[in-house]
Amino acid sequence: MPDPLLDMVNNETAYAKINLALHVRKRLPNGYHELETIFAFLDAGDLISVQPGDGVTLEISGPFAEGLSTTDNLVVQAAKRLAEESNVTRGAHLRLDKRLPVASGIGGGSADAAATLRLLNRFWGLGHDLTELAEIAKPLGADVPACVISQTCSGKGIGQDLTSIANDDLRQCTALLVNPLVPVSTADIFAAWDGVDRGALESGPVMTVARNGRNDLQKPAIALVPILTDVLQMLEECQPVIARMSGSGATCFALFDTLAEAKNAESHCLRTMDGAWTMIGSFR
Repeated sequence: MPDPLLDMVNNETAYAKINLALHVRKRLPNGYHELETIFAFLDAGDLISVQPGDGVTLEISGPFAEGLSTTDNLVVQAAKRLAEESNVTRGAHLRLDKRLPVASGIGGGSADAAATLRLLNRFWGLGHDLTELAEIAKPLGADVPACVISQTCSGKGIGQDLTSIANDDLRQCTALLVNPLVPVSTADIFAAWDGVDRGALESGPVMTVARNGRNDLQKPAIALVPILTDVLQMLEECQPVIARMSGSGATCFALFDTLAEAKNAESHCLRTMDGAWTMIGSFR
C-alpha cells in the first residue's frame, strides 16, 4: 500500500486558474499589457509527480498530453530555474498528468510550472515560502507567480503585482468550466484587443467586484473564435451567478450557488455541445 505521507511529498496539483474579471488597461513597450485581474483557483487540475532521477527529465501522460514537448516545456524550465536559484545538484524525474486543455485560459502551462516549483521545493527540502517561490517564478511567465500562490488575489501590472483577497463569499459557489476544444492563441487574442481602456476594477467584496467587472479579451476572442458565443449563451441559459470567458479563452466559466445547479448545467452543456470539455470544481 502506498505511503500517504510519501504521496503528499511526491505529488502536487496544478490548480485550474480562473480570471473572474480581466481589465486590459494599455499596451506596454515590452510587448506585455498592463492589466487588472482577479485570479481565483479551483481545487482540481493537472497533476505533477516526482521521483529521483539524473538531471531534470519529464514524461507526459493524460488526455491532453498529445503534442506536448518533454524538453521545451515550462515544467522543465521551472525545475531548472529552481535548481539554479537554490544551488541544487540533485536530479528529478517529473511526470505530468495533463488533465486540463492546452492553451485554454485556465492556467495550463503556468499552473504546471507553479506546481513544479512547489513540488520540488518539498522534494529537494529547500524550505522556500510561497512568496519566495513566486519571485523565482516571475521570469517563467506573467501568470506563474499567481499560480504559485494559488489563492484568490488581485493582479496588477502584467499580473505579477499580487494582493490577497478574502474569498469567503466566492467559496460558497461552485464553478463549471466549459471549453469547446478549439485552440486559441493568447498572442492573437491580445493583438486583437482594440486598445481602449474601459476603466479599472472596482474595490469591494470579491463577488461584487467580479459581477461588476468584465473580460476585455472576451470580445476579440469571440471575433476570432465565434463558437464562444454559443458557449456563453449556453451557460447563461442555466442562470448562473456569473458567466464569462477566462483569460484569453477558450474556456468559459459559470458560477452557481449550489453543486446541484452546476451539475445540471454541465449536463445541459454536454447535451447541447458535442465534444465539449467540462469540469466542476470548488474554490480554494
